[in-house]
Amino acid sequence: MTARIELETCYFEPVADGVVLLTLNRPERGNGVVPELARDLLEAFDRLERDFSVRVLVVTGAGAQFCAGADLVEFQRYIDEDLPRTHEPYNARVLFPVTQRFVSCRLPIIAAINGGATAGGLDLALACDIRIASTRARMGETYIKLGLNPGNGGTYFLPRLLGSGLAAELALTGDILDAERAEKIGLVNRVVEPEALLDTAIALAARIATYPRLALEATKQQLRQSWHLDLASAMQASFWGVATMSHTEDLKEGIAAAREKRTPRYNRADGEAKDKGGNK
Repeated sequence: MTARIELETCYFEPVADGVVLLTLNRPERGNGVVPELARDLLEAFDRLERDFSVRVLVVTGAGAQFCAGADLVEFQRYIDEDLPRTHEPYNARVLFPVTQRFVSCRLPIIAAINGGATAGGLDLALACDIRIASTRARMGETYIKLGLNPGNGGTYFLPRLLGSGLAAELALTGDILDAERAEKIGLVNRVVEPEALLDTAIALAARIATYPRLALEATKQQLRQSWHLDLASAMQASFWGVATMSHTEDLKEGIAAAREKRTPRYNRADGEAKDKGGNK
């Protein structure tokens, strides 16, 4: 991948070796979720997962917001015009796959939370593997303020990240947290000044992307699976993951580099495939 690719509601572009930045691009509507955004995110993931030169993804929002959740103008139109016919929640069929795709994606995903992340916007950030917030970020599971229960994975992610008590408090009050409070309770990994947000997220992504692609994928999925497994089952999953990695050229390179006290050169097979036209 060598250039920016623009879709109707988002765009993505390479920003470092192995790293792509995906930007939600509806700043005039707070990057609010509409069906077209869900569609474009799924298309972006389809493209990125096929490109083995991409190893880590950073997600952020254009303008002042990360994502304000459902676009309320479109939400109201849906309730007035479509709900009497479908009798289904707004965006349910198109948005549910997006949350699941964030989790199942082979790429580790870093959310660079530049501003407001509320309701479904917070849930998208929670579906990422790592969260870095600007000091301007404000976060809240605010569905209750509209008369709704959380609708896009918040009640799944919050108890696992924060514990049941804090999860209940956030979901039942809809309170908005500033970045400092979010960091204190573990909702985000770190907080930086606004002008340093993307540089910090990209630098972390670039550091992660230096490691073997298959090992990164296996590590992400083991961490995710561990939320559902007992120790014995998690160890079994680890066993077979390590068994697979034991056959890779990158493991041989890692051992050789450690013994020779030099920097390893990982992912060369992906580069060779790209040079031969395999993954462009």
